[in-house]
Amino acid sequence: MIMQEEALDGTLVATSPVTRERKPLSRGALVRARLKKMPRFWVGAGILVFIVLWAFIGPLLYPYDATQRDFLNVGLGPTQLHWFGTNGIGQDIYAQTLVGLQKSLIIGALAGVGATLIAAAVGSLAGYVGGKVDAVIGWIIHLLLVIPSFFILVLLSPLTRGLSWLALTFFLAVFSWMILAQVVRNQTRSLRNRDFVRAARYMGMPTRKILAKHIIPNIASLLIIDATLGIVAAIMAETSLSYFGFGVQAPDVSLGTLLSAGTSAAVTRPWLFVYPAGVLIVLLLAISLIGDALRDAIDPTSGANRD
Repeated sequence: MIMQEEALDGTLVATSPVTRERKPLSRGALVRARLKKMPRFWVGAGILVFIVLWAFIGPLLYPYDATQRDFLNVGLGPTQLHWFGTNGIGQDIYAQTLVGLQKSLIIGALAGVGATLIAAAVGSLAGYVGGKVDAVIGWIIHLLLVIPSFFILVLLSPLTRGLSWLALTFFLAVFSWMILAQVVRNQTRSLRNRDFVRAARYMGMPTRKILAKHIIPNIASLLIIDATLGIVAAIMAETSLSYFGFGVQAPDVSLGTLLSAGTSAAVTRPWLFVYPAGVLIVLLLAISLIGDALRDAIDPTSGANRD
């Protein structure tokens, strides 16, 4: 291979044509390369994939469903027949845990991603347009932040009674976007005077296209991290609300309702509480590991390398 010499700060450096023509890695490639070196990402991703497959395929491979009753094995502990035991009316806890896990996963994903989308739209619009629009949106954000979202959802819980769990998902998304919207709003303010945004504005590009093509892509890393961690927050919120009777209502089942039902018998029949609680802890840990790894991969200065 023919080598060439180039002067660099007064020093001759040998380079090859192949080395000189190598293009720098894109931001996405850099993030992927960093993630490959993070064991906690692979551990979290592996656990999450297993949990999702288990939640949606497991019921198809199990002989009992969540509502079926076995009157000959009421209040039974874990056995080969009922892997997680049964409750006081003979329902299989393993089957109920899988159904509750499904519901918590769906609610968490929809509410977490939905809140991120709302924050991205509202925050970028306020930060880019400015003026009265920014002032009104800022006032709304601060007003909603005064009262904790949990108490707002508790006050609104009578509206969700008798409705589908989708109503709870909607309210979780609607009252979980404010903090991220504030961050997006500040980030957009720093981007709106960049040359590429000003050039798009001078070319007559409408606001919605500027936001979609120039503002949102430049804060996508922030949104990805928040969507991941937002799923954790949504699952915890749903579990807490359902535990206290303000969330998912019967006949629907979630991890929160299972924990609520098993609390009173946690000492005498611990399998009613321990198995749903263990699944919830592992699920939240897996998603948190993924979110933590994504944050460090996208922004290496966010913290020390913990791998």
